[in-house]
Amino acid sequence: MFVEGQVYKRSEIHDRYGGNRQSGICPSATNPYIFIFTGASGNQYGYKDEWLNEDIFSYTGEGQVGDMQFTKGNLALRDHLINGKRVFLFEYIAKGTVEYINELGFLDCDYFETHDTNGKVRMGIKFFFKREATRLYEIPDELNFSLAHEENEPYGIRLPNKTERKGLVTSRVGQGAYRKSILHRWKYKCAVTAFNNPKVLIASHILPWKESTHAQRLDVDNGILLSPTYDALFDKKLISFDETGKIMLSKELKKYSYDKIKVTGEEKIVGLREGNQCYLERHRLLL
Repeated sequence: MFVEGQVYKRSEIHDRYGGNRQSGICPSATNPYIFIFTGASGNQYGYKDEWLNEDIFSYTGEGQVGDMQFTKGNLALRDHLINGKRVFLFEYIAKGTVEYINELGFLDCDYFETHDTNGKVRMGIKFFFKREATRLYEIPDELNFSLAHEENEPYGIRLPNKTERKGLVTSRVGQGAYRKSILHRWKYKCAVTAFNNPKVLIASHILPWKESTHAQRLDVDNGILLSPTYDALFDKKLISFDETGKIMLSKELKKYSYDKIKVTGEEKIVGLREGNQCYLERHRLLL
């Protein structure tokens, strides 16, 4: 139907296949297709979409005011496999003009804390899709959901209740989507040791939560996946990493202390992105 990398007029897509011409999520009433559109202009409204790794794409649900709900386009996306619908991703390159990226398949979804178009804190929905027709490395069971789900708590996720949300701005309520984003970003392995049990791994903020702005708390580049020993040392500023990813040891601990916990000083992170560097630079200043 579509050619990867080819440019299309959005109006022509809808003329031929149907779907709402204005929404970001556009189920067709006449064809078994759902078209989703992404672009940088949505970032200021909390709609940041991105490739977490070469095969996993995170996409923000629809709804401009108040908590996002599993209705309309969000419901169609969540249940597209059950309903036999295909999902096609397009990215804006100019007004009314989009580039076809890939066909996607649902993996998971969860809530995250964001803001609506009025600037009010609300719960958004983050979808996780895999690139269709791509052979994936093994995804941990906790991130590979069954199609069966409860109507009110799809895939085991729920909105925080009123009591939980009283401290929403300063707490980590609604961070399920962030942890999953970090797991996908680092391919379910400790960035240092490659240990790969997600039940043990910790999704850490490089710039600490309490020192981060709201946007920085949601920024996947401000996250790193670590096994418990390295996470504890990193959190206490007893280790950091240079621009090449090589570990840096604090002088607060003696070498024999590092030896006891099997930290050699030769460890190195593989897979750092440019976006990680500004956060690591600030972390190193505290070492």
